[in-house]
Amino acid sequence: MTSRFTELVVDCHDPERLAAFWCAALDFQVIDRGGDKVEIASWVPTAEDVRARQMPPTLLFVRVPEGRGGKNRLHLDISPIDAATDQEVARLLALGATPADVGQGPDRSWVVMADPEGNEFCVLRTLAPPRSPAGARGSGADAPRERGSVTGN
Repeated sequence: MTSRFTELVVDCHDPERLAAFWCAALDFQVIDRGGDKVEIASWVPTAEDVRARQMPPTLLFVRVPEGRGGKNRLHLDISPIDAATDQEVARLLALGATPADVGQGPDRSWVVMADPEGNEFCVLRTLAPPRSPAGARGSGADAPRERGSVTGN
């Protein structure tokens, strides 16, 4: 007997706004909405797919009345796949993200940001294929991928 990781639930004040941000950030789509919740994913889950193998979890944004307190204990790490890390950070800023300081210090290969409701997430090094030396990538292209980025672990 086993279970599958199927959804990551994010408590928020405005599920539609947060779902729209994360859809644009991750190239996801809304797969369900109703009442005070919006679910997004890169795929439309079926029970058969989930039983057959571990599939990527969906993100479920649920409206709650209370505000957030303190630094997130759980956060997302994302990696750009077709741009340099600094270009992805600029794109996310244009979508409504903000820079976040959780004590990470200046010498990190990742960038800590916050979504429109203040939930921290990290932009890790790019996964885009390196360009030739004449068109070398910007920051982060050759940096090792680090884990535990928000806490520095």
